Amino acid sequence: MLRRLSVLAFLLTASLPAGAETLACPDMSTAVQAGTCPTKAELEYGFDTYCAADARMMDKETVCKDFEMYRALKNTALWESGAFQGYLSCSLTPEQVRAAKPLSVAVGRAGTVQRVACTYDNETVMATRTRAACTPNGPTSVDCPAR
Repeated sequence: MLRRLSVLAFLLTASLPAGAETLACPDMSTAVQAGTCPTKAELEYGFDTYCAADARMMDKETVCKDFEMYRALKNTALWESGAFQGYLSCSLTPEQVRAAKPLSVAVGRAGTVQRVACTYDNETVMATRTRAACTPNGPTSVDCPAR
């Protein structure tokens, strides 16, 4: 019986028409903060250890000039909306994040994976990754053919 069900499931899946999936930039009004913002003490500790004289980081010349530069880079929390995620600045209020409107979409390749990145009017970016070869089909969406 189990074998018949798995064969039936395979046949149903194989008979579905191949098509393209459209990924649209998410409506940020549905975005949810999935991570917490770092405390001032956590940021200060990170600055002290990351920017210490014996730390071996490549971008210390720009990030470690002063605490405010480090804070602007690291004071973020994870936000999610559907398949999209982004580390957004904790200096934005939840209302500002949820009111953001999409401006553009970009597709970039890293090996066999593509990153679909949506940029919003408050300079935030939400992204998702896929193995499909996506191409932009408008200012805020992409077509990703099924494999």
